[in-house]
Amino acid sequence: METIEYIFYFIVTLGVLVFVHELGHFLAAKLCGMRVDRFSIGFPPRAFGKRIGETDYCVSWVPIGGYVKIAGMIDESFDTDHLSKPAEPWEYRAKPIWQRMIVISAGVIMNILLAIAIFWGINYANGRTVRETTEIAYVDAESAAETSGFMQGDRILAMNGSPVVSWDEVMNAIYFDSMSDDVAVELLRRNGEITLVIPRGSVPDPTEAAYGLTSAHSNVSINQVEPGKPADAMGLRPGDLLLKVNDSPILSTLQVTRLIGEHPGEPVNVEWLRGDQQMSGTAVPGEDGRIGIAISPVYTGPSTVLSYSLFGALPVAINQVGTVSVSFVKQIWLMIVGESSFVKNVGGPIKIAQMAAQSAELGVTTYFAFMALLSISLAVLNMLPIPALDGGHFLFLLIEGITRRELPVRVKLMVQQAGMVVLLAFMFFVVLNDIFGF
Repeated sequence: METIEYIFYFIVTLGVLVFVHELGHFLAAKLCGMRVDRFSIGFPPRAFGKRIGETDYCVSWVPIGGYVKIAGMIDESFDTDHLSKPAEPWEYRAKPIWQRMIVISAGVIMNILLAIAIFWGINYANGRTVRETTEIAYVDAESAAETSGFMQGDRILAMNGSPVVSWDEVMNAIYFDSMSDDVAVELLRRNGEITLVIPRGSVPDPTEAAYGLTSAHSNVSINQVEPGKPADAMGLRPGDLLLKVNDSPILSTLQVTRLIGEHPGEPVNVEWLRGDQQMSGTAVPGEDGRIGIAISPVYTGPSTVLSYSLFGALPVAINQVGTVSVSFVKQIWLMIVGESSFVKNVGGPIKIAQMAAQSAELGVTTYFAFMALLSISLAVLNMLPIPALDGGHFLFLLIEGITRRELPVRVKLMVQQAGMVVLLAFMFFVVLNDIFGF
């Protein structure tokens, strides 16, 4: 039953995102007067579908995305029959470059718009919770925060001279201000005020390591339980709150990782809360020091919920999408230059299915937020200048626009074929990573 649930949410989630992406190409092509021969979910070969008018709407066998086949365009189908005839006015190749650029960019734009729409709806319906504390409950051992001098019980008063009253302000200053300059932190420690300095560039990338601070009033929630792992066998489920590990009260996700990771191959006792019911069990971490859970902090202290009007929620959503997009771009760059683990940061269809199903278990809002993040990820990936992706097609157009000469068909075909090989190899890798990487 669990497998069926994973498959269902995978199909729904990825199906919606691919459909929205390809709909962008489809609508832009139609608006620019281009004929669309095929609207496909998945890459060739074609599995099944139905022709309506001039367009074949179908599902194809390779489940790594989709494509819209526009007349007169060299794409994933590698069809070149049209090149033996003069260009028709409704063909892609007959249109000016600026129109072709719009068509190529429309899929990414639609995915970004979908993410904005989702965050817009969430902000309007739920508002935003501001955590009204600046007190530190836990400092991870050997973390960047400990190196900077933070201690449990410190209360942060100001960052770079600006007073702070919420944990969100603290985190924003740490992660964003430290990118370009040192951050001076004024804090209260044992009834005396002191100043610490966070050196520029000393804050680790959040995809690699946490800075090491946890706010007061924080609990630790289970977000994901990997099937067949020790946590699953013990009975942990998404939504549970961790209370103790080996009799140590849990204050931080970092603490959980350390307490479990220190005992590979040895039993650890875990206590957790499910609703009003306190539960306990024993699990044996694997050699990697993991029991198969994804966790996150849950704030339970004083807070203010900011409510937004319908139009007031929109700029907040745009800002959220922009922040996430920049984070994804930075993460990809760090993987390219070898400063971030490719294996740890790349997930395939199995991982997506698990995360989609388990986010749905946590509620509609969590599921749609996950879909929005995945939509942004799909947009960012499609912007990469890799042949067979939108970024590769856009790069061709950019080169042709600068040189004012069309690239040779043979070159386009060779590069497209190479791009497909790369994509298929990438898909093969992420599936193997899903299966063996946990």
